[in-house]
Amino acid sequence: MTERVAIIGGGKIGEALLAGLISSGKPVKDLVVSEKVSERADEIAQEYGVLVAEPRAAAESASIVVIAVKPDAVEGVLREIGRADDDGDNERITVTLVAGLPTSVYEAALPAGSPVIRVMPNTPMLVNEAMCALSAGRYVSDEQVAKVTALLSAVGKVTVLPEKLMDAATAISGSGPAYVFLMAEAMIDAGVGLGLTRVQASELAVQTIRGAGLLLSESGLSPVDLRAAVTSPGGTTAEAIREFEANGYRHAFYQATRACAAASAANSRRVDVEGSSANN
Repeated sequence: MTERVAIIGGGKIGEALLAGLISSGKPVKDLVVSEKVSERADEIAQEYGVLVAEPRAAAESASIVVIAVKPDAVEGVLREIGRADDDGDNERITVTLVAGLPTSVYEAALPAGSPVIRVMPNTPMLVNEAMCALSAGRYVSDEQVAKVTALLSAVGKVTVLPEKLMDAATAISGSGPAYVFLMAEAMIDAGVGLGLTRVQASELAVQTIRGAGLLLSESGLSPVDLRAAVTSPGGTTAEAIREFEANGYRHAFYQATRACAAASAANSRRVDVEGSSANN
């Protein structure tokens, strides 16, 4: 078995991973993609010069199989890759980027003892700035975790968490970009309300968010320290912060992330129940 990586699913996340691996130096010959929509498969083959194959064939040639399809397509994919020949050594690692499905679903469908790693990525993977939370299944070794961590580092940062915290990771990083985009929308609308054109407000808001994010990640200072540095006593920023707090800004984040985590947990429980019923 080679060090080839098979990506099952050629959507935005699958393509982002493919592009990130290639830009990080992964040879195209060590990559294979499976995409059921023929037009999309042709696009990927032409754009990246990568081999395109059916799921079973893709898995048979790979040491790591990354599943990046919609949840309702997972069952069929697992059926196909479960038939792939692995010489009985269970060395192939299955990595799932599918939201809401626990490792137990994959372990039950694949040959006994198959190593499964669950990953919650986020959409900044499209610009190689993902935050990926990784949880190892029952049959995964430390070496295999390190191998997948190195693989995903091509498209951003990776943190390893126990699977019981995956719902929390979903609420903070998985869904987190949407919170930032919503904040950007609100800032732009507020700017228009203050007399700026939408183009002017967009430029001001987007670059402010970009710069603040870089400062937060590279300065080594905490969010509290950075906010305090901008907030002069009795100044304009202090007035804005007072309004945010008075209107429940922080409380809204608490409530929203708890709701998101609860929805993620509910989805996982539903899948487990449905899977158990199907197997009985």
